[in-house]
Amino acid sequence: MFQAFKDLNRLREIAVLAVRHGFGEMLDRTRLWEILGRREKGEARPETSRETTARRFRLLLSDLGPTFIKLGQVLSTRPDLLPAEYIQELSLLQDAVPPEPMDHVVREVEQSFGKPLAELYGSIEEKPLASASIAQVHRARTLTGEEVVVKVQRPGIAGRIRADLDLLYYAARLLEAVVEETGVYTPVGIIEEFDAAIHEELDFLNEARNIREFLRLNQGRDWLAFPQAVDGLCSKTVLTMEFLKGENIRAIDLAKHDRKKLAERILETAFRQLFEDGFFHGDPHPGNILVLEGDRLGVLDLGVVGRVSKQMQENLVMLVLAVALKDADTVARLIYRVATPDKRTNLNAFKQDIQGVLDAYMVKKPILGEIEVKTIVPELLNLALRYHVKIPKEYALLSRALLLVEGMVRWLYPELNIGQAVVPYAKELMFGRYETSGLSTLGMKAFLRFQTFATDVPMQLSQVLLDLEGGKFKVNVGSEDLARIASNLKSLGMITFLGFLACGLTIGAFVSFSKLDFAFHGVPVLGGLAVLLVGFLFGVVATWTAASGRVKKLSLARWLKRKKR
Repeated sequence: MFQAFKDLNRLREIAVLAVRHGFGEMLDRTRLWEILGRREKGEARPETSRETTARRFRLLLSDLGPTFIKLGQVLSTRPDLLPAEYIQELSLLQDAVPPEPMDHVVREVEQSFGKPLAELYGSIEEKPLASASIAQVHRARTLTGEEVVVKVQRPGIAGRIRADLDLLYYAARLLEAVVEETGVYTPVGIIEEFDAAIHEELDFLNEARNIREFLRLNQGRDWLAFPQAVDGLCSKTVLTMEFLKGENIRAIDLAKHDRKKLAERILETAFRQLFEDGFFHGDPHPGNILVLEGDRLGVLDLGVVGRVSKQMQENLVMLVLAVALKDADTVARLIYRVATPDKRTNLNAFKQDIQGVLDAYMVKKPILGEIEVKTIVPELLNLALRYHVKIPKEYALLSRALLLVEGMVRWLYPELNIGQAVVPYAKELMFGRYETSGLSTLGMKAFLRFQTFATDVPMQLSQVLLDLEGGKFKVNVGSEDLARIASNLKSLGMITFLGFLACGLTIGAFVSFSKLDFAFHGVPVLGGLAVLLVGFLFGVVATWTAASGRVKKLSLARWLKRKKR
């Protein structure tokens, strides 16, 4: 009962803040105020009329607290879920919050391992290095003296997030009942995505496993460093890692570093993770990249990762090459191939819109020239949303990671050609098993289309299945031979009908007029005239049918059809 009362108060708080940020009309349609009472509804801020919906949404999430801030941050990594303007706004969300008291931190650590703090660490600093909505980070030393950092989950945060998630599911179901969806995702679907992401992030053992996997895959790449997870000091709510001594990449003095080398190393790291390892950092923003001694790179915060299969790697390379070659047809087919459409897509219209994007952003670029990821990728994802094409989560996560990498590279060394840097990986993945050294641009286009041809059949079959599911399946058969056969059958049917009609009229005429006295040489005159008339009409129709070869002009058939109506 008490929990239900708390949930109702929290729901009322959410509703009041939603009204304040200009979302009152949407709530009115849900009839939520009939449950909550209108006396606390309030009014919208005067500024809302001058603000975009995306900005108001970001401010609302910020005011609602940690769970909703984290929701916005998760959504900002998923450009397949929301339009570009929302992604841009949500990326501005910050979740810096006052730290938990030290006694709370100590209690959480001791409860997690079932031991006193003194048996776990030699020392731990009271002032945190960072404090966020889910966890805070402290410097410490192990019992053997190694310098480490300890990431401790806020006590009770999992329960608070669960309660807020229940309310989010309730609100999402209300919205689905009154708001007509125009995108691929429903409100409930978006909350389900967030639910899965936040619960993975709440289990720090996932991040420990990710760290070990990155260390395994990056052996021999001495320009890279990852903080080693300390065995025996990691749990679902506590993560102990090696301390990396360095500067945040945005804080360094560029004059003291080799900017080109740093940019090349960041790009090489991203491409190797993507095209060789199939395991990449899902959130490589500048705050997670350190510059260590000797211009080595330290990579932090490995809780969000993505995995790429060999087929996904090939699809991605073909997509990059198709964009560079300005081949809208292949781009459209590749996007549709990797996606899950929720209804039949007009591929011709999709292709034309993609051509418009390529013309707008690649018009001044030479074939196989520089590709601006930050402009083209959001446009392509927006098109996918508009055409109800659902992009897999891994591709969406990857697109954001590439955007972040491109931003750092262009900030460090704008002259670096990212398009040329991807060519060796593309050749190895796509052309390594073929001899393509002398392939021209036109030949590369043909090669790409040949590569996509074999997998286009399942794509087209999926279109047919969507039509069948929606009751829109139609088959139109066009053939000169079939048309001729159909025409002949119609003609034969009409002639047969006229033949029976003529026989009937002839016999009927003789029977009807046989007892009349009008006869010539014993033949009834009226019956004979009827026979002549029928014969004349039959001859005219037969001659016309044979000459024209078409039945559709027979007015008799159409007239009979009209009469039946």
